[in-house]
Amino acid sequence: MPAAVVLLSGGLDSTTVCAIAASQGRTIHALTLDYNQRHKGELDAARRAARFFDVKEHLIFPIRLDLFGGSSLTDPTIPVETSVPLEEIGQAIPTSYVPARNTIFLSLALAMAETRGASEIWLGVNSVDYSGYPDCRPEFIGAFERLARLATKMGVEGEGIRVVTPLMSMSKGQIIRAGLSLGVDYSQTLTCYSPNALGEACGECESCRLRLAGFREAGVPDPAAYAAGARQQTKTRNNR
Repeated sequence: MPAAVVLLSGGLDSTTVCAIAASQGRTIHALTLDYNQRHKGELDAARRAARFFDVKEHLIFPIRLDLFGGSSLTDPTIPVETSVPLEEIGQAIPTSYVPARNTIFLSLALAMAETRGASEIWLGVNSVDYSGYPDCRPEFIGAFERLARLATKMGVEGEGIRVVTPLMSMSKGQIIRAGLSLGVDYSQTLTCYSPNALGEACGECESCRLRLAGFREAGVPDPAAYAAGARQQTKTRNNR
C-alpha cells in the first residue's frame, strides 16, 4: 500500500482527512505538532484519531512556536476573537493565525515523508469555509509542492512528494457528511480555539462557529461537548 504522511491535529478537518486516506488504502504515518498551543486538548484528540484509524506510526513532534508569539493560539496575552458574525469570517486574517504555521508543519512533514519513503503528504486545509489564513489557499499548496521537488532527494531523483488536500474546495457541511460516511466520530475531535478546563468548546470562536454552521448544513447535531449555554443556532453560510 502507498505510504502517506498525514498532518493530524485532532480537529474536525484533519481527522476527516485521516479517514479519507485510510479509506483509500494508504499506509498512514501521522504527524502531530505540539507547538505549545493554548488548546493542547487537541493533542489528545489526535491520539484518539490515530488509535481509531490504526495508523502505522503516530509521531507527536514538539516545537516551540510560542517563542515567536504573534498569535492568540500561542500567546495568552492576545485574546481569541469571539462572536465574529459568520458572514465576516474569512474577510480578514484573524488573531488565531499562527505566523508561517503551515509552512513549518509541511516542512516537517516533508522530512518525515522522505525518511519513510512516502510520496504523499495529506493536509486538511480548506479555502471555502475557513478563517482566511493565507497558508490554506491552493496557491500556497502549489508553491510548496514546487519547493518539495527542488529541495528533496526524492524530488531530484524524479519521485516528487505530492501534497494532497481533499477538503480544499468542500464546504464544512460537505466535509462532515464525508467524514460521517467513513465512520468518523466527531465527538472525539476538538475544533475550539478556547476550550475550558473541562475540554468543552466555547461555541463562540471562529473555529466553533464554522463547525456549528457545518453541522447545521449537514443536517445533523454536533456531538462535541460545549460549555453550558455556549451552543447556539448558527446560520449556515448558504443561508446568510
